Amino acid sequence: MSRNDAAPGTVTAPPGRIRRMLSHLYVQCLVAVLLGAAVGGLWPSAGADLKPLGDGFIALVKMFIAPVIFCTVVHGIASMGNARAVGRVSLKALVYFEVLTTVAMVIGLVVVNVVKPGSGLHIDLSTLSAKGLPPEATTAHEGFAAFLLAVIPATLVSALTGNEILPVLLVSVLFGFGLHASGEAGLGIARGVEKLSTVLFTLIRWVMRLAPIGAFGSMAFTIGHYGLGTLRHLGLLVGSLWLTALVFVLVVLGTVMRLNGLRLLPFLRYIREELLIVLGTSSTEPVLPRMMAKLQHAGASKPVVGITLPAGYSFNLDGTAIYLTMGSVFLAQALGIHLSLTQQLAMLAVMLLTSKGAAGVTGSGFIALAATLSAVPHVPPAALALIFGVDRFMSEARALTSLVGNGVATLAVARWEGELDEDRAKAVLRGEIPYAPAPAPSAVPAEPDPKQTPVPTRDPVPAAS
Repeated sequence: MSRNDAAPGTVTAPPGRIRRMLSHLYVQCLVAVLLGAAVGGLWPSAGADLKPLGDGFIALVKMFIAPVIFCTVVHGIASMGNARAVGRVSLKALVYFEVLTTVAMVIGLVVVNVVKPGSGLHIDLSTLSAKGLPPEATTAHEGFAAFLLAVIPATLVSALTGNEILPVLLVSVLFGFGLHASGEAGLGIARGVEKLSTVLFTLIRWVMRLAPIGAFGSMAFTIGHYGLGTLRHLGLLVGSLWLTALVFVLVVLGTVMRLNGLRLLPFLRYIREELLIVLGTSSTEPVLPRMMAKLQHAGASKPVVGITLPAGYSFNLDGTAIYLTMGSVFLAQALGIHLSLTQQLAMLAVMLLTSKGAAGVTGSGFIALAATLSAVPHVPPAALALIFGVDRFMSEARALTSLVGNGVATLAVARWEGELDEDRAKAVLRGEIPYAPAPAPSAVPAEPDPKQTPVPTRDPVPAAS
């Protein structure tokens, strides 16, 4: 029977419409996440074996992150009118990060003291074992001075081959200032860096086509390895964290957007593909290049995006901030340890340090919590075994919150600097200027005349799709 001969009352979607829907990355990722959850729930062992799909995708994207940050920051600084502008942007971003991180921690502290998810568990510490915890969670953690020294790479090139974002930022800022001060020679290198970034974003656009496979593998592993049954025991903690993160995003970040003349919900729709990728992989790193391209498409200048967004990945982890306060107080409640307000505030001060430098990778929040507990005497680090089984279910909430927080922070700093095209931003968020990948050139363009082609300050990086 043909499509036109379908039974009366039967509604059939046009094949063309279905194909158009499936062509969108966010639809593909949503389907992949649902399929991964189904596989992990129905065939746990098979789902757990799919972990390499997610790990492979994350590793594939991570190899581009350091060079993308380097190219974007270097070209952005070289494009700025003066060095003071870079310092001003950096200072505003760091102040914003500290304020919002503190607000997130305070909200988490209030919720965990009101809900008391750990009360009544009466866990005996002697029954807990650190066996099975990640090695980073059971080793001694560095002091603040060691943390600062670790930001300095061994060589200029080693920063681009490591796994930390802060050394890349340090090298990029120094190199950008060097180009800025080198006159005509620096201008030529800046153009070369810009062209290199075009190549990198083209490669990333190809790699991102594998995002549904990575999301499928990661979600299948999470459900298959840990199982939804583990949520029954610590469901109140997991549910409280997700609810607190949602309130923080809608109320706090929504207010920040309103104060800057924008709306949060259209912004969430604008980055829905990135949100679904983060939901599937529990990591914000795979979407860093896409977020940089999308924020520039939304009207934020390239220098501000290049400085603020990568820095936010280390200094503005709002989701991790909520998790640290809720997780530490929950463990104290579960062990029957009473923490006074003074002790909780002291822990919060320590968390303001331990939360920095944790890149947006899966499990970084758990390691930051371990660092917090090892730095304060109130709760023994062995108690981490209580929540290790459900940490993966909280990792998604941490990553999603931090991703939205860093996007909002970048738009806010850009507006404060006068580096945000507000009319364009509103039009983009309304969907009037859709985000689309830049078409690849059919031929190598002729070398532009340097006298006629100044280094742009707001040109968008080629979009990754």
